[in-house]
Amino acid sequence: MKLAFVVDPLDEFKLEKDTTFAIMREAAAQGHALYALQQEDLAWHKQSVTGYAARLHLTGETPGWYRLDPPLETALEKFDAVLMRKDPPFDMEYVYSTYLLEIAERRGARVFNRPQAIRDYNEKMAIARFAEFTAPTLVTRRTELLHGFLHEHSDIILKPLDGMGGSSVFRVRRDDPNLNVIIETLTSDGARTIMAQRYIPEIRAGDKRVLVIGGEPVPYCLARTPKAGETRGNLAAGGTGVARELTARDRLIAETLGPQLTAAGLLLVGLDVIGDYLTEVNVTSPTCFQEITQQSGFNVSAMLLNKMEKLI
Repeated sequence: MKLAFVVDPLDEFKLEKDTTFAIMREAAAQGHALYALQQEDLAWHKQSVTGYAARLHLTGETPGWYRLDPPLETALEKFDAVLMRKDPPFDMEYVYSTYLLEIAERRGARVFNRPQAIRDYNEKMAIARFAEFTAPTLVTRRTELLHGFLHEHSDIILKPLDGMGGSSVFRVRRDDPNLNVIIETLTSDGARTIMAQRYIPEIRAGDKRVLVIGGEPVPYCLARTPKAGETRGNLAAGGTGVARELTARDRLIAETLGPQLTAAGLLLVGLDVIGDYLTEVNVTSPTCFQEITQQSGFNVSAMLLNKMEKLI
């Protein structure tokens, strides 16, 4: 297969944990041809969406892990698959890229994850589609509703709808003297909508990343345990990741959501589960492949590529 990866700058990859690198490495091992491009390399040109894509060769060395051929303008439908692996933030440039990729789809390009689905499934708001699996949650910009939610549940989490890696996530209790300034900061004095969730004590056992590929759960999750004195389990916030077999509840959530996610065009999804509750649905560039593979021996990248081959 000819695989085009829409990515962040290659020099910014953290090879020891980068999921896109893990997918590239497995694809190269299977004999697939790799191409790399960035958002700014996409264009709508002569009624076709093209990308200035460079053939990517993995050297197996560190540093200098890759070598690029000169980029060539190529219509995206000429690739067997285009993998949208640009990390958030999900800003307007990201949205414009999904518009271009959606046009490419109409000309025959196979894009994973599907651009419309990436737009439709906000990673925080998407849990509202599956409310039977969520803890009590409020989405609002109104201060009085946030105060009422805290009064009802006593211990809550506040977070922006466009954050990643645990950024700007606050745990707040009724007696918190900083409550008003936290709400003012997160909502920009009522101009931005945020999410509040009842605090889930099981976070101490880990914020689990459950991967769903082609509607099927990976048999192991990565439980990201917060460091001492921290509420957030995100690896970017210093959490420690431990691969574990899925619990019955994890599997129920993943298998229930799987068919709907697949029907929407979401080949790869990372569900965040704390205790028995679904807290996020990650669709932009889900991670944790390397940690799960290294600790469990299950080749997550191979599963992804095998599912992709069946779709194209």
